[in-house]
Amino acid sequence: MHNNIEIKARSSNQQAIRDLLKAHQANFKGIDHQIDTYFKVNQGRLKLREGNIENSLIHYYRENQAGPKLSKVSLYQTSPGAGLKAVLSEALGILVVVDKQREIYFIDNVKFHIDRVKDLGAFIEIEAIDSDGTRSKEDLQQQCEYYLALFGIREEELVEDSYSDLLAGLQSTKN
Repeated sequence: MHNNIEIKARSSNQQAIRDLLKAHQANFKGIDHQIDTYFKVNQGRLKLREGNIENSLIHYYRENQAGPKLSKVSLYQTSPGAGLKAVLSEALGILVVVDKQREIYFIDNVKFHIDRVKDLGAFIEIEAIDSDGTRSKEDLQQQCEYYLALFGIREEELVEDSYSDLLAGLQSTKN
């Protein structure tokens, strides 16, 4: 398990953020079409991520709040096309499916996602990651706040909820 401090925001200026990342020599990992299937669980959140770059089973705990938020994450790398989704779907049931195009960048331990989420729109995510226990929560928080300011993200653009919660809210208003 490792700790992340994360920020999610609506984004109307994705090209400007892309340009800033390139100006800061961000390592571009590529564009990933990701399908995140969230399963019904009693504690935390459990999702299976299927993409052309990232494939993993992710269990995490995170409070819904605007701005930087702490996540405790357990990650298990999976293989594309494995029968895991069928097993989890049968055992737990599917909560919601998130379909997104994601550009992935890194600067040191900070991961950036420029996302276009089906039915939700355009977003930016910033994740300061402590994968080995050497960075304090405060250091991770400072890194997120630095990039928040650099990208010019305004408070009203910050998003409290996960994509899964936002989509579940849309689905409940349609029913």
